[in-house]
Amino acid sequence: MTSTSLLKSNNLVSTLTISFFALFLFAAVYDMSLFSQTINTLFGQAAESFGSFWQWLMVANLALALGIAASPFGRMKLGRQSKPDISAFRWISMIMCTLLAGGGVFWSAAEPVYHFLSPSPAYGGVDENSLAAATAALSQSFLHWGFLAWAVLGTLATVVLMHAHYEKGLKLRPRALLYPLFGDRFENHWFGAVVDACSIVGVAAGTIGPIGFLASQLGYSVEVLFGIENVLSTQIMILVVVVAIYSLSAFTGMDKGLQWLSKINVLGALGLLMFVLLLGPTAFIFDAFFNAFGSYIGHFSAMSVEADSVGWMTNWTWFFWGWFIGFAPMMAIFIAKISRGRSIRMLVLAVAIGSPIATNFWFTALGGTGIFFELTNPGAVSEALTGAGLPGVLIAILQQLPLQVIIVPAFLLLTTTFVATTGDSMAYSIAVVTSEDSTPSKYNRLFWALMLGIVAAVLLTAGNGGLAALQSFIVITAVPVSLLIATTLISAPLTLRKMQLANQTEHTSSEQVFG
Repeated sequence: MTSTSLLKSNNLVSTLTISFFALFLFAAVYDMSLFSQTINTLFGQAAESFGSFWQWLMVANLALALGIAASPFGRMKLGRQSKPDISAFRWISMIMCTLLAGGGVFWSAAEPVYHFLSPSPAYGGVDENSLAAATAALSQSFLHWGFLAWAVLGTLATVVLMHAHYEKGLKLRPRALLYPLFGDRFENHWFGAVVDACSIVGVAAGTIGPIGFLASQLGYSVEVLFGIENVLSTQIMILVVVVAIYSLSAFTGMDKGLQWLSKINVLGALGLLMFVLLLGPTAFIFDAFFNAFGSYIGHFSAMSVEADSVGWMTNWTWFFWGWFIGFAPMMAIFIAKISRGRSIRMLVLAVAIGSPIATNFWFTALGGTGIFFELTNPGAVSEALTGAGLPGVLIAILQQLPLQVIIVPAFLLLTTTFVATTGDSMAYSIAVVTSEDSTPSKYNRLFWALMLGIVAAVLLTAGNGGLAALQSFIVITAVPVSLLIATTLISAPLTLRKMQLANQTEHTSSEQVFG
């Protein structure tokens, strides 16, 4: 293959991506201490330099998306198709399960408790261990997993990608986000390959991290429940099972494995939610949700642009914003693949409004229950948080509910299927970008599914420092990816104008033919 054909093919994207992870693994294995120190330094520099920019980017993205949805543009259908391919329930299930991943269980239990014990700067005057602190803690968690986060993952970017792919014939890749501004000049250019590779590395880092952490977290849970020592061999066995589940799902295809996994996740989550609501502190959960959601809306502006407490913002808000922005191009590709026939208004309402509210209530059911136990019995959850971190909080909460013998394994199984769904969908998205065809082969999907698992296994073997470094690295990759996402603030309105002109032209042509 000549150098020219290499640049024009997707091989360059795969080569750049695989080479990066090879170097990443080599550096981690060679000197973990130096490697982690370097990543943490770069992480801090990236967050401090771009954190404020990311905040305003998230706000602008949500505001523009809501404005478009409320305007006449919101009625336009996406993907040159009048009716959707899949039902609304399956569509929303696939979107929610892909983003939530392990965060849907472990973070939803632990983050509100973190903020309850140590209120965020936005609620600096709140007394610790009080009802006011509970409201502040949930409200801060709502920000991190709410409207801003969801909007950047699947609104403006999805609209631009769907127009470029389905109406202009470009391949469904991150570089297509640049089409409204630069045309197709990057379609076969090395710069386009670099854009794609940066996006793949970002989403891979954000996917591999939860996969590896899930193995260590489940290892802890298995030790607590069954007395099986949480050693590396146990974690590797758990990892193999998780990778096998989502690899098999990726191999069978989006219309089979992924839809099945997503449906199981949503039904399982609804069942467990009902269990917690009926047998847990029901009144407290509902009161906490409405109070916290009202506080979230009331403090939305202040929390969204707060930038004074650099250390806290770096570890929390800026970390989450870097994580979600790093996910954004590949998540938008995934949503674009499953959203043909949906209107722009339906897309925005489902992704940027409905999904965040459902996520916030889920956080209240788990995290709010943990806060309730901590309020009524100080130390009941905080001691587990101090001793074991995320998995310790979840187990501590669930063990104080009735029928813990059933409910604890059920939640751990749900966490596994959530992470498996994310691994499946992101492997599919990576395969779409690196494939010559718009629908990647099952072997291409399987390759990337296994690749994510292999990297997680190597880093798990090297020690938790490797996984933590990879998790931090997504914030570093968010720097170039955020510049790509920022272009959608201009390219989305340009795209809508082109879609409107195309619709008017088609309407005029139809009148001339049938008039």
